[in-house]
Amino acid sequence: MLILDAVNTILVIEDEAHIREIIQDVLSLENFHTLTAENGRIGIQLAKECQPDLILCDIMMPELDGYRVLQELRQHEATASIPLIFLTARTSRSDQRRGRPTPT
Repeated sequence: MLILDAVNTILVIEDEAHIREIIQDVLSLENFHTLTAENGRIGIQLAKECQPDLILCDIMMPELDGYRVLQELRQHEATASIPLIFLTARTSRSDQRRGRPTPT
């Protein structure tokens, strides 16, 4: 279970600038250090470089969607255990299942 008191740095991966800025503003008001990325490729690079405590990631993005971001992060030891929360407007059961971790 993630305890937000232990979270210092949150990476926000969101392609829509106004949404990204709103999330960053809200997190900053709560004294979280935030990093932002406007697409999945930049987000993956920032995650590898900065090792955030938590990642908030949009699913529907051009070029590299959130599912692919998660898949890439889980393939690297340095980023495999970083908690990731998807942000999405999708509501179908299949989308929910696809975003859940597979049991180990």
